[in-house]
Amino acid sequence: MAGEASGASTLSYNLYKRCHPEWPLAREGSMHLTRIILTLAFITLLSSCGPLRENRIVIGSKNFTEQLVLAEVIAQQIENKTHLPVERRFYLAGTYICHQAILGGRIDIYPEYTGTALTAILKQQPSSNPEAVYQHVKSEYARRFSLEVGQTFGFNDTFAIEIRGEDARRLGLKTISQAATYTPRWRAGFGYEFMERPDGYKGLAARYGLRFAEPPRIMDLGLLARALKTKQVDVAAGNTTDGLIPALDLFVLEDDKHYFPPYEAVPIVRQQTSTRHPEVGHALNQLAGKISDDDMRQLNYAVDGQHRDVKEVVREFLVKKAL
Repeated sequence: MAGEASGASTLSYNLYKRCHPEWPLAREGSMHLTRIILTLAFITLLSSCGPLRENRIVIGSKNFTEQLVLAEVIAQQIENKTHLPVERRFYLAGTYICHQAILGGRIDIYPEYTGTALTAILKQQPSSNPEAVYQHVKSEYARRFSLEVGQTFGFNDTFAIEIRGEDARRLGLKTISQAATYTPRWRAGFGYEFMERPDGYKGLAARYGLRFAEPPRIMDLGLLARALKTKQVDVAAGNTTDGLIPALDLFVLEDDKHYFPPYEAVPIVRQQTSTRHPEVGHALNQLAGKISDDDMRQLNYAVDGQHRDVKEVVREFLVKKAL
């Protein structure tokens, strides 16, 4: 910042000398004051070249496909309905990074999941009641963080314990409890967050008595499904709305002991942003209940499986939904 200020000052100084040949006769005090005034004027001019921060909505996302899609949905919806300029800051690693970014004012909105907010951020015990989880997260985010939890998009993206379809058919497996008999001979692959979160691996293993042939491999979420298909691992923790599940012939084991809480997708919005631009809230409310589980699977598959451009996929979806 010091270098930027110094450069602006020098440029302002030189411009003033060119326009005022009597400059050498000016007294030192007057010269110093004039340089300060010109520097401030020049910096003000530079800052006015783009949209002001308070008139620009910054959308963030975590670093996997579904988050990218949801963040793009939010971005295009705001652009279409409010005409406010939108800045995209996607792939911000995981939950904790996004949470810190919105608390610090570096982003205004990002998509989150109620179960994740409950367990990973609020450090509460999982609950199986979707409405109770939503209301608790909504009230606590407002009280603790001055963040608004918007209406749910309409789908529940809970964790999916996945195995290969051929294994499920061969062994007649339908539930996690049934699979626990075979896991001592299997290799597991999980994402970093799943290994660390209170609603993740440790609790799941304790609930079902899971043991594996070796310590679980920690892998990027985007690699887990293909690692399972290519037999690098034998069981993985993915998401129920993953578009590659049917495409790769994977099978989701039933959570028969109801370990996982609901993970309804919601927009998280800074209260300052909502207060300054109520039209943003109105635009987001139009998305409430508009994305089903199947919709989300198809959107994810279009990006992951068909390798289509996310902006084009989202644009088509919003037109189809008449949003």
